[in-house]
Amino acid sequence: MARSDNAHSQGEYMDRLQAMIVFIRVVDAGSFSGAARILNIGQPAVSKTIAQLEARLQVRLLLRSTHGLTPTEAGLRYYERARVVIEGADEADIAAKGAAAGLTGNLRISAAPTFARLHVIPHLPQFMAQHPALSVDLILDDRPIDLLAEGIDISLRMGRLADSNAVARRLATSRRSVLATPEYLARFGEPEKPADLAEHEAIGFSQTSDVWRFTRGGSDISVAMRGRVRLSAAEGIRAAVLAHMGLTIASDWMFARELANGGVRRLLEAWSLPDIDVWAVFPTGRMTSAKARQFALFVEEVLRR
Repeated sequence: MARSDNAHSQGEYMDRLQAMIVFIRVVDAGSFSGAARILNIGQPAVSKTIAQLEARLQVRLLLRSTHGLTPTEAGLRYYERARVVIEGADEADIAAKGAAAGLTGNLRISAAPTFARLHVIPHLPQFMAQHPALSVDLILDDRPIDLLAEGIDISLRMGRLADSNAVARRLATSRRSVLATPEYLARFGEPEKPADLAEHEAIGFSQTSDVWRFTRGGSDISVAMRGRVRLSAAEGIRAAVLAHMGLTIASDWMFARELANGGVRRLLEAWSLPDIDVWAVFPTGRMTSAKARQFALFVEEVLRR
């Protein structure tokens, strides 16, 4: 009888942990459907779990409206405590198994498409081999997304962070240069000073300024660029430059292969442009998971190499 009671207690405890996980995902995603997508289960199962959880606790945890789901005051308290329990359990599993045992579960990553294609995806096999029990969802988007709503564990972003309060870690810094293909330069000539750039076709981002700022020693100079082609994504910038349509300002990361094989050349090397950083950004209001921390360290090492 005691063994049966013990088994029942263990099952009940596991059910409570599962309910905590579901509730955390619902709050993070802001909807049952979003949580179902993240957990890879049906939406009815999510709704049923939340209903059973509220019935067991005898308290309303979520407010349902046309605008989605928001936690009640009790729901917020439960969310904070449940999050600590689940993330603590994950940490305990990893500590018990040891680093060699690898990570488990699902890691959701957001990254800019071009950066991911060039510097993340080619190295993913190594990371996955180190952690055979880990699965990865890689969401590719140049636009910043709501990490909590999308259930993202870590986002890789370049440049200045829009949110000064973001939980972030700088992974590396890259040089930025004026770049063009030898074919373009053969047709239109090579600029010798920043002012010469005004006579060239500039390939730029749709959402950024047309003014490029250079420094050398104590001197600063700003050049207003002209160009008939502007693009909203880095992949388009790469394609336009490699099609010999103009020159651009870009990081070494963006054209690493072409810089190595001579497909593009640096120009005006005596002048400097502001460096650009790559950041690991974590959801604000949540403890950073061991999976996210390990992946950030892995990317940092990849960029260092």
